[in-house]
Amino acid sequence: MKTTTKFKLLNYLFVLFASLLYVECSGPSLIKRTENKQTPQYFSTSQDTLSSAKIRWRDYFSDNDLSALIDTALSKNQELNILLQEINIAKNEVRARKGVYLPFVGLGVGAGTDKTGLYTSKGVSDEAHEIIPGNKTPNPLSDFMVRLNTNWEIDIWKKLRNSKKSAIHSYLSTIEGKNFMVTNLIAEIANSYYELLALDNQLEILNKNIEIQKNALEIIKFEKQSARVTELAVKKFEAEVFKNQSQQFYIKQKITETENKLNFLAGRFPQPIKRKSSDFMLISIDSIHSGIPSQLLENRPDIRQAEQQLTAAKLNVKVAKAEFYPSLGIRGGIGYQAFNVKYLLQTPQSLIYSVAGDLVAPLINRNAIKANYYSANFKQIQAMYNYERSILNAYIEVANQLSNLNNLKSSFELKQKQVEALTQSIDISTILFKSARADYMEVLMTQRDALESKFELVETKMLQMHSKVNIYKALGGGWK
Repeated sequence: MKTTTKFKLLNYLFVLFASLLYVECSGPSLIKRTENKQTPQYFSTSQDTLSSAKIRWRDYFSDNDLSALIDTALSKNQELNILLQEINIAKNEVRARKGVYLPFVGLGVGAGTDKTGLYTSKGVSDEAHEIIPGNKTPNPLSDFMVRLNTNWEIDIWKKLRNSKKSAIHSYLSTIEGKNFMVTNLIAEIANSYYELLALDNQLEILNKNIEIQKNALEIIKFEKQSARVTELAVKKFEAEVFKNQSQQFYIKQKITETENKLNFLAGRFPQPIKRKSSDFMLISIDSIHSGIPSQLLENRPDIRQAEQQLTAAKLNVKVAKAEFYPSLGIRGGIGYQAFNVKYLLQTPQSLIYSVAGDLVAPLINRNAIKANYYSANFKQIQAMYNYERSILNAYIEVANQLSNLNNLKSSFELKQKQVEALTQSIDISTILFKSARADYMEVLMTQRDALESKFELVETKMLQMHSKVNIYKALGGGWK
């Protein structure tokens, strides 16, 4: 009879488990969507597998002063150091997730006492009962215990392991985020540095132009004494000198702000930036190798970061789905318990142990679990779009910068010819003015046009250097 009852009980448990499993496995369906990894074939017209992104930034930027600035920033920049702490946080999250699917073991030690009233039912019973022959139950009754407890959730649906893998990919994404931050930081420092060199050159051009205009002003004053020009010409040239002298302070302020920006990026207080500005206009733009499209996926840290985030999001969907399934847990403990310390370690009289298993599954009101599952699903789709957006943005940036390099090269060559022509026209206009074959306005406008063309030439050179920096950044260089 007892065997039949036990057999029926096992059948009921099996049916209950099968029912729970069926109910839980029929959870909400997943919205399927596959990310698009297609790369444009027109990205590179050649089959050149070389990529400028593989060049170390120390070799790509040959200026020693710029390299020293970048070195300082990579060690002292506050934003980068904040991001490094995020990496440590993510690393500890991996450690926490790893420990979840291992057994938890704890050691417990306890002591207590219990005084029972003599005229209570328990007190009367204890008074009459002898635990040790000749000795009645102590009152008050002490209790001492030392025990090892364990608790272990069996990861039958890989929920805990997938959770750990998700944390690993999130950790890897923070590393890629740091690499992307390094790339952007190097690019920002280089762009600001070249802007500083350009401002130095513009200030030098302006100083030389003021000297030329002062000489022209003396000529105009002499011509006025000869009654060849009026006071109007003198005032026009004086106003032009004052205008350019005022422009000097504007450029000096821009230099100060740019220096302080570089100091901020380097994580230090304001101080002069060491630099050599005289060779700025002679810096050559080396040939850029864009490589093949697949290399961009390997080199760009933001794409690699988005890919790691997408992988983590996919694993989080599996973790959320596993919440619908029954969870199996095992609890147990072993130790010693006695009313007196001298009996505490006696075996088997004071030995205690327990083993239990739990099979638990959500059956009614699973709205919270469904909500978490749907949220994980939508976050996965969101991560897919972010991944595709990162790829698209990377290719567009590279295409723009490659075009920009070519166009700025042509523009710079033409600007050089314009500056040469206008520089020669200054001397010509001065000679013609002295021989009364040109008026003072022609001299004034020629000097003004020459100054503007020289400024524009310096700005074009600065844009060229920016384009050199930005193509390196767009290809994913600088972080290795």
